[in-house]
Amino acid sequence: MNRGFWDHLKAPIIGLAPMDGVTDSAYRYMVCKYSKPTLVMTEFTNVEGLARGAIGMLKAFEYDEIERPVVAQIYGSEVESFYKVALMNCFLGFDGIDINMGCPANKVARRGSGAGLIRTPDLAKLIVQTVQKACKDFFNGITLEEANIRPKIIAALKKIDKYNEKDRRLLPVSVKTRVGFDSDITLEWIRHLIEVQPANITLHGRTLKQMYMGLANWESIGKAASLCKNTGITLLGNGDIKSIDEAHQKMTQYGVDGVLVGRGTFGNPWFFSNHSPTPQERAQAAIEHCKVFEKLNPGSKFFIMRKHLGWYCRDFDGARETRSKLMQSENSEEVKNVFKEVFPALEEES
Repeated sequence: MNRGFWDHLKAPIIGLAPMDGVTDSAYRYMVCKYSKPTLVMTEFTNVEGLARGAIGMLKAFEYDEIERPVVAQIYGSEVESFYKVALMNCFLGFDGIDINMGCPANKVARRGSGAGLIRTPDLAKLIVQTVQKACKDFFNGITLEEANIRPKIIAALKKIDKYNEKDRRLLPVSVKTRVGFDSDITLEWIRHLIEVQPANITLHGRTLKQMYMGLANWESIGKAASLCKNTGITLLGNGDIKSIDEAHQKMTQYGVDGVLVGRGTFGNPWFFSNHSPTPQERAQAAIEHCKVFEKLNPGSKFFIMRKHLGWYCRDFDGARETRSKLMQSENSEEVKNVFKEVFPALEEES
């Protein structure tokens, strides 16, 4: 089993969970700048689209060196496409590759991707083995041309500053999944995954059917952690962690090797530190986040930032009115002007 960077992480492992539509390059940069999680993962990216030549999807694989170790997360159901995109990830210098087997979105699962793979364990295992093979083939010197990757994708990859044909590390492969599809089958499902020896399994304590409703089942996560003991596979828990103290409590109580935190980081890039930000610090960070987003995504629709602004805007008098104004903002300068109405000192600091 190749564990790569997983063997060099300092305990306890408390990382940033991948979240579609949230953990883009700007979000990850802000979190890593202000509190540095143990590791981060990109938003999941569809392998079929990329394998067929959707160059625009490469945007999801942008990252800053401050994020390391950084893991590319991918999803889909076509084995050949997984192979090709895994090779792309290797050439882009990621520290690892994670296969999403947990997304509960209907448009993903109904195609047999994401959490839909829980229903097809043989395919799920073949996908893990295929990505592992791609990583080994990369390490042994295969070229993108030899892998029959489309020329326009190859050309686009070679323009990305992270592209490196010489740094041929053997990347570890991990899996992020759920306790089941429409019922909890943790033990059966985890046993399947153990057979193909991913470096790490991250387990969200809800079924696909639950989506994000109810409470995550940490008892099931604990059972999965017990199964993984002495296998060489680390097991991270995921679900409902709202603070660093709670992360430590879950690790101790359920015997997991670590946790990934998702929604608990909303509006709080300081989550992984011991710092409790003031409302003004949140406002300052919100403005900076907007500027980072604009720099990394020139010409993109600014409305993507509005949900983040809503998360930053809390815990002060007039937050509701301020939030309402922020939802109409079109750029970072407008965001700054809105916050200055509440925090005049921001004019000097920004």
